[in-house]
Amino acid sequence: MDDFVRNKLVEWGLSELVEKFKDEQIDAESLRVLDDREIDNLIPKAGPRVKFKNNLKLLKEEQNSNQETVNSVQQCEQEHEEAADVVQVLPSTSDTGKRKSDVQSNPSRLQSPAKQQRLSMPGFEESIILSDVKNTMTFVHARLNDQDKLSAFLKKKISDLEIDKRELVGVFGKTGAGKSSLINAIIKEKNLLPSGSVNACTSVMTKVEANTRSSKYEAEIEFITKEEWKDELWSFRQFLDNNENQEKEDDDDYRDAVEKLSALYREEWKEKSSENLMENKYFKEIPEFLQSRRKILRCESANELSAKFVKYTRSDSKQEEGNEGKKWFWPLVKCVTVRVPNKPLLQHVTLVDLPGNGDCNKSRDQMWKGIVGDCSTVWIVTDINRAASEKEAWEILESVSSLIGNGGECQQIHFICTKSDLLDDSDDFSSADIHEQIVKRNNEAKKGVRKAFNNRTKIKKHFTDDSFKVFTVSSKEFLKGKHLSPEETEITKLQGFLQDLNDCHSETVNYVNGAYGILSLIEGARRRKEGVGKADDVCKVLEKNMTEQLDQVKKAVEKAIKDFEQCLTEGVKNSKTSEEKLKSFLDRDKQPSFFKTLEAVVRKDGMHKTKKGEHINLNTVLASCLTDSIDEKFRKTFPNDVKGGSFNGVISRFSLDTKSLIQKYQDVKLQLIFLQTEVQDETIQFVSSL
Repeated sequence: MDDFVRNKLVEWGLSELVEKFKDEQIDAESLRVLDDREIDNLIPKAGPRVKFKNNLKLLKEEQNSNQETVNSVQQCEQEHEEAADVVQVLPSTSDTGKRKSDVQSNPSRLQSPAKQQRLSMPGFEESIILSDVKNTMTFVHARLNDQDKLSAFLKKKISDLEIDKRELVGVFGKTGAGKSSLINAIIKEKNLLPSGSVNACTSVMTKVEANTRSSKYEAEIEFITKEEWKDELWSFRQFLDNNENQEKEDDDDYRDAVEKLSALYREEWKEKSSENLMENKYFKEIPEFLQSRRKILRCESANELSAKFVKYTRSDSKQEEGNEGKKWFWPLVKCVTVRVPNKPLLQHVTLVDLPGNGDCNKSRDQMWKGIVGDCSTVWIVTDINRAASEKEAWEILESVSSLIGNGGECQQIHFICTKSDLLDDSDDFSSADIHEQIVKRNNEAKKGVRKAFNNRTKIKKHFTDDSFKVFTVSSKEFLKGKHLSPEETEITKLQGFLQDLNDCHSETVNYVNGAYGILSLIEGARRRKEGVGKADDVCKVLEKNMTEQLDQVKKAVEKAIKDFEQCLTEGVKNSKTSEEKLKSFLDRDKQPSFFKTLEAVVRKDGMHKTKKGEHINLNTVLASCLTDSIDEKFRKTFPNDVKGGSFNGVISRFSLDTKSLIQKYQDVKLQLIFLQTEVQDETIQFVSSL
């Protein structure tokens, strides 16, 4: 089963059929030729079957309409040349009319002249352009067989076009800081993410992105495995039984275990064994967990969806009246992806509401670390009161700085001070005075936060002043506008930032560029006899260019290795002081409670979060001499700044000079076009992986 079939079933509201179609190995090609008898066997229930047949009929009509276009592309190279200028009419995804920088790289549109004229009409949306090209490539994919290596290669390349690279913005903040209200205000969905309870906190990583497949509000819930939960239950039971007679009130591990068990089982866990707690009766509401499947929620409104998915994302230390027997399933959830319709702002951007630290569940912790490291921007959200001295906010930033800095992809940190509209004794001021006081306090807060940032050496060694920005926002004022204009709330600044981030990444341009290369290769293969004589000459030039470029890369890599070895040698000498650092760590607190903390640190492989919110990572302390020795060199070798490039830019400068070869060797032009798009794509992927 391929992504095309899965996406179509979800788009048609038939996600419950995904597993069935996967078991029957239905791919894009076999989907198109399903007959009524086969459909009846696949879908025994009348309702879903009628819906499926109707959508399949529409899909076939849409694909058939593209057959003439594909044939014309294969018959005449002129269509490629005529299509080359069509990308100039691709509209921006923003309302400001900005032209994307990557659009100017001039990929072609690959459609007939009639469609080119249609695309140049004002108001033609980018999503329709993308849909047209995808339909064309789906038809081509279905026509290719698996009998030869070239066809198999082309089918894989077409499938790879569907992989959409998204920009991730990680949102951190302690309970009550206003993360949910901030995200709701930015995307103009007041009731999407639950907020308002001082007792509740985000316990599960929650992604928010645009729903480009449907007009409904959706939540996709990914669970941990049954085996993982079984292991956790066993660990909880062992810990609770072995510490039954010890003080429990200040024991962080005891509190965490009880919180998870009570959320899912209420009071029943106290009298049950870990084996009993795995009985199916406890998971009647979530059969997907037992079946190792994802749960999909679909609603017509944000408010309705929020009410349904809240029990999968949040813990509540104090149950509201009437909810005493309610189950909370967040201990079983790995991640929740919320998709919102009609949000072009999030077309290529995902906001990730993140818990402040990792998790004792290994798969959840690995996902958390992976997402944090992939974030191109990190938002630290805190209450404007005492923002500069807010201990937990800075501790969160310090604890993730090594993940998002060296080794991560973070290019910007936004320190966001929320609730900027709140003033003490504001009833005594006129509206003008309140406005003046808010503006004054906001400016003071920005100066204070900036000063605090300059004093945080652990963060500063990863990020420069230019990469750190401070915002003072008010979600309430943005929605009501009583004392501040929308611009003064600075919500619009964050919206503008997301829009620019969105505009710099175009799925349409990337897909069309890749499609153009693939179709060029197909047409070039069909004409391969015409350029046999020139092909050998081109191969020799390409081999020469490749050797020269790889020599440059090799030299840069060898120099970096030598520099790192020198830095690490110095780090090993300095590591003799790690014993003193460990001693300092152990001697910092003589209170009895610290020994419980130390026990928890050792049991959790060196990492622990205390009841007070302090993040402890003993591994970082012990390895700091080595990591400190290479930090500066690492940052220069693998800069996060988009203007730089790995190994002093030698990777980003890699080129086979296909542009000039295309002008010189017209007989193999189409093959060179494919090679040109491949080199661009592979270079980008390689740099991203670094």
